[in-house]
Amino acid sequence: MNKKIISAAVAAAIGLATPVVMHFEGLRTAAYSDPVGIPTICWGHTGAEVKLGQKKSSDACKDLLIADLLTANRAIDACVTVPLTANQRGAFASFTFNVGGGKFCRSSLLKELNAGDTAGACAELSKWVYAGGEKLPGLVRRRAAERALCEQTS
Repeated sequence: MNKKIISAAVAAAIGLATPVVMHFEGLRTAAYSDPVGIPTICWGHTGAEVKLGQKKSSDACKDLLIADLLTANRAIDACVTVPLTANQRGAFASFTFNVGGGKFCRSSLLKELNAGDTAGACAELSKWVYAGGEKLPGLVRRRAAERALCEQTS
């Protein structure tokens, strides 16, 4: 696949994933502890550089969101061996943004996807609703939105 096609696919995925991530993460310009204690800032950005009390501007948060979604798409590119629709890539970009590339690449969801069971992979999203051993209502709603996007045909 040439770079223009890959870039178009990634741009479409980011365009589809961004509103999902923004809605479910919410913008917080001051770092906070997420439900399982991970320091987080902006729209769900995490990492060793995030320190509680740290602040970012809205513009800096937008830049972090795009960078994080590009990172999620790199994991998708590295691990997915089957073609994806724009909606599927958008759904899996939101999911990968949330759980991380490593978990995505080791998941049973990916095994189903790479085996050609796209419907099964989309359905598998609904199982990823636990954080810290607890079922979280926000994750239930997020996974429902990701699954609906994944299953959308146009």
